[in-house]
Parts: sequence; C-alpha cells; structure tokens
Amino acid sequence: MTSPSATPERYPYQNEPIWSKSEKAIARKAFDAALKRELHELMQETKKMASHINKPDDLWDLEQYLTERRKDINRKYDPRGSRLKDVLGRLLYENRLGEDDLRGLREEKMKSIHSFPRFLRHDAA
Repeated sequence: MTSPSATPERYPYQNEPIWSKSEKAIARKAFDAALKRELHELMQETKKMASHINKPDDLWDLEQYLTERRKDINRKYDPRGSRLKDVLGRLLYENRLGEDDLRGLREEKMKSIHSFPRFLRHDAA
C-alpha cells in the first residue's frame, strides 16, 4: 500500500493545515519571539539561582534544573509544520503569545490554534 505524495496543494494527511508563505512567516516570527522571551526568563532565573549557590550540591541542583528546562523547552518548541498549530495554541494558553502575535493568519488556522488551549483547559480541570 502506498501513501499519496505531498504536493503544495495536498498533504499526505488530511488534517495537516497548508500554510501560505506569509502565514509561515507570521507563525515563525511569533514562535521565535515566544522562545526568545522564555529563554530570557530562564536566564534570569538561572542567574538568581546561581547567586544562591553555597555548597557543591547546589551546583548539581542547578544543573538538574537546567537539564529539565532544556528538555521541556525542546518538547514545547517543536517547529515541525504538522505540530505548529498545537505549539502556537500552547503558547497562547501559557500567555507566551497574544492574539496580536498571530494577526494575519487565516480564520481556519486561528480556530485550529484556539482549539488547543480549550483542550488544555478542559484537560487541566
């Protein structure tokens, strides 16, 4: 059994959205800005934690914290096109992005992006 090839008009999976060049640029700019803000927050928190290191064990606690945060950030900021709408939805849910950051995306993309935060709120309840 063979699967259909992806073309600009058709993806192999029907539920994958097709992103125009301008939409990709908008999404990428929002994605990059959110990642930059989160990394800046992490650097500030790391500096604060480092300033309180008083014994060798504190050093390893900081290393463990940074390892966990790196893994979390790598999972969250998955730039693959098939995951992009979920990533943007999560960033909206976490208030790392605002509606203005996504201005210019088509309505169907925004509906799809907004469905992920609703799922997360329902799942958290």
